Amino acid sequence: MTAQILVVDDDPIQRRLLKNAVERYGHAAHLAENGLVALEFLKRTAVDINVIVLDLMMPEMDGLTFLGAIREFGIEIPVIVQTGQGSIDSVVQAMRAGAFDFVVKPVSPERIAASIANALKLDQKETRARAGRRHRTGGVGFGDIVSASPDMLRVIDLAQRAAHSNIPVVLEGESGVGKEMIARAIQSNGDRAGKPFITVNCGAIPHNLVESILFGHEKGAFTGASEKHTGKFVEADGGTLFLDEIGDLPLEVQVKLLRAVQQGEIETVGAAKVQKVNVRLISATNKDLIEEVRAGRFREDLYYRLNVFPITIPALRRRKEDIPHLARVFAERFSVEQKLPRQLNVSAGALALLTAYDWPGNIRQLENAVFRAVVLAGGDELTEADFPQIAAQVPEFRSAELAATAVAPSPAAIAEHAVREALAESPVFANSEQTRAKPDPKAMLAAAYPSAENIIISTDEAGEVRKLADVEEELIRFALKFYRGQMSQVARKLGIGRSTLYRKLKDYGIDPDDPLKEAA
Repeated sequence: MTAQILVVDDDPIQRRLLKNAVERYGHAAHLAENGLVALEFLKRTAVDINVIVLDLMMPEMDGLTFLGAIREFGIEIPVIVQTGQGSIDSVVQAMRAGAFDFVVKPVSPERIAASIANALKLDQKETRARAGRRHRTGGVGFGDIVSASPDMLRVIDLAQRAAHSNIPVVLEGESGVGKEMIARAIQSNGDRAGKPFITVNCGAIPHNLVESILFGHEKGAFTGASEKHTGKFVEADGGTLFLDEIGDLPLEVQVKLLRAVQQGEIETVGAAKVQKVNVRLISATNKDLIEEVRAGRFREDLYYRLNVFPITIPALRRRKEDIPHLARVFAERFSVEQKLPRQLNVSAGALALLTAYDWPGNIRQLENAVFRAVVLAGGDELTEADFPQIAAQVPEFRSAELAATAVAPSPAAIAEHAVREALAESPVFANSEQTRAKPDPKAMLAAAYPSAENIIISTDEAGEVRKLADVEEELIRFALKFYRGQMSQVARKLGIGRSTLYRKLKDYGIDPDDPLKEAA
């Protein structure tokens, strides 16, 4: 079916390029040089326009005014706005005004086509059916990956190419960006589709059990082994083994993994002979593996064996154009899973809020936020009020009370400034040669203002910026104390993985079994 696309742009060259891109993908293009002309066209045309591609900066009637006008007239056509690099404020305003999606200039034909395709699905029920099927079967294909950003489309293209062979793949990216979903899509689109897909989180396994869990052990192989255990390699035989957080594997286990990769052989703990396995290996990491190699924490030979086909998945804050699509898909899926009487939509204001936020936890954090909102929602759509934790962290969406708190400096900050000023003006401490020991500003601050104990001083006694490692250690110690040693919460609030937190505790000499002992 041919879709009718209205292109609204004051630049004739841009209009022509967009027209060619629209027609290249089998759609019909209609052109307007500004919002006023486009509005008149919509009033008098007999053609049912399916999607509008709208420039924001135009004479006579700009994009935001046009969005407000079509809303007043009750025109409910998905609008894709075009914006310049870095103009996230304009994007947020457009999303608030009801825009469906946005693209960043210069836009490629593939990007605009993907956005139009997503807009055309707005009133279709295919996504709901697919979400229900995926929930039942657990299968994931590349069609299930919601994205319209150029960087993510390249990731999908690379992953599709990798799916057609058994080449070792390393998926790089921050926690929560969707590495496992890409891995499952590679499996589902290759010749191992339907075969076992086994996941191992290397960072979540105690070091003394990693070898047994991966390669298995015989009965009586070590104390407490009362029966034989089949390892993950054997479970994945014929299929795919997904090793998440592979950078956390102990060095002694890396040796055995290298043999498994090179020769397809594993050594079960306590067994007299090796065992052949046929496993497609996909690894994932949120670390820079080459830096781990340089630091001696990861074997160089294993690195070059695994890192044959690296794919870097960008963080969600680097592809904000995906946020509206993901939010809608999650709201739709959770509405079905929660057996709500009708599907919950996401309001324009909520989409603007979600787009403005940077999502340090990436897609996983967005998914959880939408899940919570769906469960607690009281209306027919999700609004800004359903995302209070997110709104509290985005200044323009904070309530008046929160905004006042955010703008006014805290008493502790005022106290710190006062101490700094006193030290700077004091004739005793103005010159370091006049005294053997300068007072510790933080100690003075704590003594003068006890509630300011959570301040982290950014400069040293000499007035120089402190080393990053020193500030990081102090922040970690404070977080451990503040959250009473609850590691999951500490890691989440610091925006790092648990495995990364444990590694940093080790670097700073903090006992992970008794973190509160030295946290203060």
